[in-house]
Amino acid sequence: MEQKRNFSKELERIIKEMQQQNTFGKSLLLHSCCAPCSSSVMEYLRQYFRITVFYYNPNISMEAEYQKRVAEQKRLIDAYNKQLEKGFLIDCMEGDYKQSVFYEAVKGLEQCPEGGERCFVCYELRLCETAKLAAEKGFDWFATTLTVSPLKNAAKLNEIGERLAQKYEIRWLPSDFKKKDGYKRSIELSAEYDLYRQNYCGCVFSREQAANR
Repeated sequence: MEQKRNFSKELERIIKEMQQQNTFGKSLLLHSCCAPCSSSVMEYLRQYFRITVFYYNPNISMEAEYQKRVAEQKRLIDAYNKQLEKGFLIDCMEGDYKQSVFYEAVKGLEQCPEGGERCFVCYELRLCETAKLAAEKGFDWFATTLTVSPLKNAAKLNEIGERLAQKYEIRWLPSDFKKKDGYKRSIELSAEYDLYRQNYCGCVFSREQAANR
């Protein structure tokens, strides 16, 4: 029986190797889904990497919701950058917001349950754009904040990330950021910074499910 991988420990090993080689400060393009999820991830990783947050989420169903979330992301980064003693400065890039890209990608999967195949396609859509951009801009690594959520499939996200790393010849940073109280810390930081914390992923399908609940 194949042993289940511990992506959190894999990340710890990478950071330990960087410490031994004195190579902290490598560039990381970090895909972010929202400010709350990125909060604990940025707090942790900025100690070791020069992070550029890539906000790319065409799955968000309403433009007003998108604008609200991206504004919170930028506000949190600005707040973190005032705390210079806690790590490297964080940059931010915003991807194109075209809902049609998401709807085309998930066409035929509209009736899939939340957390299933439609979500996996959405993961790949966003990570593919991140990997391409990371390769084009010469980043050392790419990663995503999505693994901090208990509702997201960390194994599938890492599987997709590793495949795209090979395709675009860019290093994937393995993660399961919910581990070691990462998700709990994101809730604490959301309260500390008074972040807008939505109750659904962002797409129309998750919004409908949240409304039904």
